[in-house]
This record gives sequence, C-alpha cells and structure tokens, in this order.
Amino acid sequence: MAELLFELFSEEIPARMQSAAADQLLATVIARLGEERLDFERAESYVTPRRLTLFVDGLPARQPDTVEDRRGPHTGAPQRALDGFMKSAGITTLEGVEVRTVTGADYYYLSRTVAGRAAGDVLREVLTSAVETFAWPKSMRWGSDAMRWVRPLQNVLCLFDGAVVEIALRAHGLHANDRTFGHRFLAPQPFAVTSFADYCRKLRDAYVVLDPRERREIVRERAQALAHGEGLTVADDPALLEEVSGLVELPVVLAGSIDEHFMDVPREVLTTTMRANQKYFALETAAGALAPRFLLVANMDATDGGAAIVAGNERVLRARLFDAKFFWDQDRKAPLESRVPKLAELVFHARLGTIGDKVQRLQPFAQLLGEELRVTEASLVHRAALLCKADLVTGMVREFPELQGKMGRYYALAEGEDPRVADAIAEHYAPLGPNDRCPTAPVSIAVALADKIDTLVGFFAIGEKPTGSKDPFALRRAALGAIRVIVENRLRLRLREQFVSSYRRYAQQPAFTKVAAAAADDVAAELLEFFADRMKAHLRGTGVRHDLISAVFALGDEDDLVRALARVAALEDFLASPDGANLLTAYKRASNIVRREESKDDVRYDSAVEPALFAQPEETELFAELERTTAEIREATAREDFAGAMAALARLRPHVDVFFDRVTVNADDTALRANRLKLLSGIRDALGAVADFSKIEG
Repeated sequence: MAELLFELFSEEIPARMQSAAADQLLATVIARLGEERLDFERAESYVTPRRLTLFVDGLPARQPDTVEDRRGPHTGAPQRALDGFMKSAGITTLEGVEVRTVTGADYYYLSRTVAGRAAGDVLREVLTSAVETFAWPKSMRWGSDAMRWVRPLQNVLCLFDGAVVEIALRAHGLHANDRTFGHRFLAPQPFAVTSFADYCRKLRDAYVVLDPRERREIVRERAQALAHGEGLTVADDPALLEEVSGLVELPVVLAGSIDEHFMDVPREVLTTTMRANQKYFALETAAGALAPRFLLVANMDATDGGAAIVAGNERVLRARLFDAKFFWDQDRKAPLESRVPKLAELVFHARLGTIGDKVQRLQPFAQLLGEELRVTEASLVHRAALLCKADLVTGMVREFPELQGKMGRYYALAEGEDPRVADAIAEHYAPLGPNDRCPTAPVSIAVALADKIDTLVGFFAIGEKPTGSKDPFALRRAALGAIRVIVENRLRLRLREQFVSSYRRYAQQPAFTKVAAAAADDVAAELLEFFADRMKAHLRGTGVRHDLISAVFALGDEDDLVRALARVAALEDFLASPDGANLLTAYKRASNIVRREESKDDVRYDSAVEPALFAQPEETELFAELERTTAEIREATAREDFAGAMAALARLRPHVDVFFDRVTVNADDTALRANRLKLLSGIRDALGAVADFSKIEG
C-alpha cells in the first residue's frame, strides 16, 4: 500500500477561507477516489497561510480489475444480429460466450475482465480535476492565466509512493515536483521531500507548523501562560483565535502595553480597534475590567525575544487609539439630541426616505407599542426612540460602524440621560444573531420592536422581499429578532395590527404612496406568512414540528406569537395521543371525500346540515356531538384553554369512527347523500376551528 502527498503552495490564503478550503479538497478527492474504486486507509487535509495539503495513506498501486458483462441478442435472433454483436465485441467465434436466461428469454452474454489502471494515472486525473473545479468564495486571475485561484499559485508538490505524479496545470505554467518551501523569512529556500513523514519533519525544521489545530493550541496555551504570569486572563474570543491561527505558520505570542491615558476610552472602542484592525487579544483583570495590556501573535521567532515586534505594534496601536480618543473627546462636545437633525442626511432607502424619517416614525410607533405592552415609562420610550439613531452621525461610529448603539449609550450616559434610555439606545438593534442577548427592559423592548417592524413593513411594502438566498437588507434577521423579543419576553401582541399601524406611518410620508407596491392588508398578510416561516427556522432546533406551526398560522386570525405557540404545544400533545392520530386520519378521510364529491358535482357542501333528513341514529349522534364540540372549542379557545379544546376534539373521535363504520355517505338518495356530505364538512369545520389540519403531515 502506498501514500499520496499533495500540496498547493501559493501566496497567503485569507484566514476566513482556509478551513473550508481544506475540507473541500479532502471531500472532493475522497469522493473521486470512491468513484475510481481506489480504497484507502486514512485521508487528512491541512492548511497554513501559504499551503493547502492533502495526505492519503493506504492506497493500492492499481485499481482492482473488474468484470464487464456484455449482453448480445437473444438466442432466437437472426444470424445478422449475432454477427453484429460478435463484430462489435471483437470476437470471431462463440467460444467464451454464455447463454443466460433473463425474464424468460435466453440471451448471449460475453464476460471480460478489465484490468485496473495504475493508481498514479488515476490520481493525476483526480487531482487535476480537483484543482481546476475548486470553488473559492473569491478568486483571482494573474498574468495571462485563464484559471482562477484564491491567490497566485507558486508550486505544486505531488508524490505517490515516493515518486512524482506528473500533474501539469498548464493555465498556471506549473508542473508537479517533489519540492516545497519553509517559512517565508526564516527558511525561504526550497527543499525536496520523499514522504509525508519527511514532509512534516522538514517543515517543522523550516519553522512551519502544518496542522491548524496545533497552531490554535500553541496560541491558546502561550496566551494563557503570558496572561496568568501577569495575573490577568485572556478575553474569550474563539473567532479571533481561529483567525490569527490562519495568519501565521509559526505562532509566537507576545505581550504589549496600552498607554494609560487611553484607558478612559470605552472598552468596546479599545477592543474593537485592537481586534478588527490589529488582531490583538484583550486582557482582563480578575474583576473583569479591561487591563492596559494586549497580546499579539507574530509569525517570527525574533532573536531579540520579540522586543522590536512589540515596540512596533505598540506604536501602531498608539496611533489608532489616538484617533479613537480624539473621536471620543470630540463627539461628547455636542449632545446627542443636537445630532438628530443631521440624520436627514443619511438615506435609509431611496424609496423609504432617510434615517431622520425613520426616527420620526419610530417615536409615535414605539410609544404606541409601549402602551400596548403596558410600559409605564411612555416619556422614556419616546426619548429613546428620538435618540436611538443619533450616534450614526458621530465621528466614532463613522470610523467604527460596528459600535452603533453602543456608543450612543455611552454618550447618553455622559449627558445624564436616564439609564433606561441609554440602555434602549444600545439594545434596540438586538438581537443580531442566535447567540445575541435579547432586550428585556420595557423601554428597550418597545424601541427594538418598533425599529424591526418599521424596517420589515417598509421593505415589504415596496416589494423588496428576500428571495432564495438573497437578503440584502437582512430582513430575515430582523424578523427573527422580532420573534425572539416577543417570544422570550412572552409579549401579548397582535402583529397584524402593528404591521398596519406601521404602514400608516409610512403612508404619512408624501413620497411613500408613489413607491408602495402593496396595500397595508396585503403587506400584513405577507409578513405574517414570513414570520411563520421564520418561526419554523427559529424553533427547528427545539424539535417543534414545522407543519404544526403552518397549521396554526393558516387559521388566518392567529397573529399572537405567544398564543400561537401555546396552540402548537397543545396540538402536538393531542396528535401524539391515539385519539389525535385517529381523528387526523378521520379528518383526512372526510376532507378527501367532500373535496372529491364537490369537484365531481361542481357544488359546495358547506351549507347547514338538515337534521330532518337523517336516516340513521349515527348521523343524529354525530351531528349533536359536532354542535357540542364546536361550542366547547369556541369557549375554550376564547379563554385560551387549548388543552381543553383538544379534549373536546378527543370526545368527538368515537362518534366519527362509528359514523364511518355504519353510514354510507354516497347513498342513492340525492338529498340524503348531500346532507351526509354536509355532515362530513362539519367535521372538517370543527377541527378547522383549532388548526388547519390539512397542513399537518400524516
């Protein structure tokens, strides 16, 4: 058994693309090896900033031989057909040709053993195809090359069983060889390798740590050791750890200092500057405060212990923090409220007006939502809605857009605003993702919901809805955020009313009616359907069935998310019981019969049942039980006792079973048949008061 070593050496691969690239190369080659009948014992992929490596061990020297069966004409076919078969098969006699019986007829069969190809030839095709069809999120061309790659390719190493596989990437002018390169600065000269073990050993001697997992652990362990040595801890940041591990081939962790006079700048400003621009780790004290120290990961084991590297990074950070401190000091010279008029200069959307227009809509809308949710601090809601976007025109947020909201909170607190207003400014964008915390304070909830609903209504009104994977205005995120705020805070809110209310505020803008593509009721209906889809996505991980959510929302009048979830939970429990499962079957049977007969007769059987036409006691009993059940369901749902509504449905089940067992629906008497179909329609209507059972899967 032999091993394959394949390396694509290039300019620096962006860190965010490395892991997916290694996985893609491994998966592509493994799939192709399976197609080519080349078994193996182990396959691994590795990636560094400058190389993408594949190692496959336990490969055979050749493909296994295969037996190819070729079927000829049946034995009774004319001689001309047999001659044609023999000619195409390259034989002159029937020696070695078998006769096999297939589906009652005898056919000529010729079996041949096809020798497997040399593994090296197969690997050349597999690897060439893998490179030529490789999909990068972003790629580039250079020189006159026709093929694209993430960064210019410089070398291809390919060894199978110690010998070079003759791969030629003609578009790049590259031919495979047995050489690779070490660290860009510490060991830049090429060197030859003979095997994967030799490759790993020589790379390590050339100051390259091949395995990204090992690089991550080196960074983690050395960062923690440096921090603990100073009585500090490293701020948890898995994404940054992943990124810096993809920026270096020889991770060397060093500690630097932050000048004390920068420490009065808000923590988020310091950490954002260090993380986004410099890829530094922040350090914290035992109390959780930001320490005036940082960690950097260098790609060089310097002879001076890294002193020059640290000094250079401190100098760069000092310049960046000087800018941040300047923005911090300058922004506080003007109160937030004085910045609100400048929001008219920021376009929200060309057809939906400016951010200033949005703020004018948010103030009354947030206040109305606050009243609906019984928020007592109405003046604070109004104030928070006025100021929530003001930090967008500050120097700090223009420089660091990711700090919007957070900086508004700091500026509001510095100006003496109520802390609840300041918190609402910071939290009204939340939650931004599944791991982001939801606002829980009443003022924050009102402003956050108003902002999200305003955005959704506006874009749906002008027809800018998400399509497929495209969602340029993050409307799915806005809907999920609104759902989480409502559900996690158990807010009793009629969404349809809020959508229409928001639409009316847009309609007060003179230009809006000229660009609106849909009316208020249509927008509300579309958004409810959109929320139902987002609810399914939100609850997918909890095991809640998506079809039950569809069944509840399909009622049309269910726009209270908390109540809808209570309906879904009760429906799920009911369907898990024998009564629920059997009644669902009966519903589908009744619904199918009525639908089929309505289609055949071209008439609707949804009018009132006529008890005088009953011919059997089972009809009378079912009708009486339907009336009792319908009344009980109406009363139970009115008081939101959905378990009680399901219990009423359960009592209906034996009467439905007896009806189907003993009553012939399609009677010869036309009037009797029509009345029985109306009775079946009544079963459908009774269950339809709880949920649309047609949406429920079997």
